[in-house]
Amino acid sequence: MPDTAGYLFIGAVAAIVTFIATPLTVRLALRRGWVVAPDERRVHQVPTPHVGGIAMFLGFVVALGLAWRMGRFSPIFNNNSEPMGVLMAALVIFATGLVDDVREISSPAKVTGTVIAGLFLVWFGATMFYFRVPFVDVFVLSDDWVPLITILWLMGMSQAINLIDGLDGLAAGIVAIAAASFFLYSRRLDALGVLAQPNIGPLIAIIALGVCLGFLPHNFNNAKIFMGDSGALFLGLLMAVSTSVVGGRADPNSQAYIPGQTYFFLAPLFIPLFILGVPILDMIFAIVRRTVGRQGLATADKGHLHHRLVDLGHGQRRSVLILWLWTALLSGFVLYPIFTDARTALIPIGTLAIALSLYTVLHPEVRRIRKDSRSGNSDQDATEELPRPR
Repeated sequence: MPDTAGYLFIGAVAAIVTFIATPLTVRLALRRGWVVAPDERRVHQVPTPHVGGIAMFLGFVVALGLAWRMGRFSPIFNNNSEPMGVLMAALVIFATGLVDDVREISSPAKVTGTVIAGLFLVWFGATMFYFRVPFVDVFVLSDDWVPLITILWLMGMSQAINLIDGLDGLAAGIVAIAAASFFLYSRRLDALGVLAQPNIGPLIAIIALGVCLGFLPHNFNNAKIFMGDSGALFLGLLMAVSTSVVGGRADPNSQAYIPGQTYFFLAPLFIPLFILGVPILDMIFAIVRRTVGRQGLATADKGHLHHRLVDLGHGQRRSVLILWLWTALLSGFVLYPIFTDARTALIPIGTLAIALSLYTVLHPEVRRIRKDSRSGNSDQDATEELPRPR
């Protein structure tokens, strides 16, 4: 398999191309009127371009094409249909998101686009082979189950990224951390000889990291451009592919590559669920919240994790940084024992989690807002108790 330097070079190319292409995308969007205006649900104050997925997709295509031409990546591309499948699926889901950004299509139409992208992955073989359920068994997926599992996995990943994209830089930063973590995890499995080859997962993960790093300088608060559905759905596809072809292809007969660990840590498909824990939890809460409220699942609201942090008293930037840190902590929780052969990561990771929790709820700005709120309520109650003037 390619060496780490080759992967890092491709990631850097993706970052540079995306970074250069994003200002050009801003100009194109302003010229064509592809902007989103402020409203009561959004937190930005001025009309802002929302087709950043164009720059991301361009960075992906250039990086993937360059890797295709490099001899060190020939084991991945030679006699392997998966890269073409990933490219075609990425084009379909990017185009679906872009049309929604420009014209706003219906939810069934977006689901249809996602299903078609998933079918391209199935047709070209970019799918998982095994599905591990911790403490239960390893299931070898039959041809009948592969399309359904692939499409559901893609829909879950893409919607999780799409829902978390609510503050400047939030989704791009979370995906960058997750992609970097999963790249390290896949390289570890590869070094231990338990990953089925050839495997395109590490390459897709490093390209996802690159496009996010190239996009973030333009997307962090105050953002000059948003990624839009074209970017969020596209990033969801990249993460779905990299996680499924790595986690779903680790040798089920090898259970000694993480010494001293329980079977839970030997369930590779559950590791990306931890790494992407913030957007996945946000997606689950959104589904429950909208179901209880008898709203459509596609109904937009301001009940997401990032909105709650802002309402708590954290500004946009601090809210984003807090959720980035939670993503990094969850990634560290599953990577720490893998790279150290330690029996538990609970002590150091738990300590950091407690510290971050206290920072979240006891930050001076949060305490000040709570105090001002209580004082305001007390003054209002006292005023109401005074006798009315005659």
